Amino acid sequence: MSGSFTPGGIIAQQQATTWNIVQQPLAAILFYTCMLAETNRLPFDLAECESELVGGYHTEYSSMRFALFFLAEYFNMIAGAALFAVLFLGGWSINPFAGQFGSDLPASGGLPLILAQIGVMAGKTFVVLALGIALRWTLPRFRFDQLMDLGWKILFPLSLINLVVVTVAVYFLNQ
Repeated sequence: MSGSFTPGGIIAQQQATTWNIVQQPLAAILFYTCMLAETNRLPFDLAECESELVGGYHTEYSSMRFALFFLAEYFNMIAGAALFAVLFLGGWSINPFAGQFGSDLPASGGLPLILAQIGVMAGKTFVVLALGIALRWTLPRFRFDQLMDLGWKILFPLSLINLVVVTVAVYFLNQ
């Protein structure tokens, strides 16, 4: 949709129109759900189920190795949240409707602007992380069969439908 694969190009497209979460809410939900599954967060943390606590990495790693294993998972969460902020929340953009209503942070400038952009991006990343933590506190775990049903019967078909609809829309709107 943005016509670019670079993060700067995706952010520039969102600043020119609207944030992708407004344009593509289904894609945002699918991406966030898959991000939770990829980072082994609840309800997708099947490796941490109580019936499997005696097996897996809980017994293979101890002390510092276990800490590094969990730090890697949290760094993966931070990277996923930052990617979500870039792809769907406009990156350092502060106005979701900057293309239609008003102005936004400029793309280039001095040190105060760079610090403001970093602060906005860090704030959005923190909000996405906080949502993931809140979901961990509220949702129960899936069973393995429920996870497979969710992935193959719901998420995969919805993502293919979304892909076809966006492809057709981009093709006909650019003609």
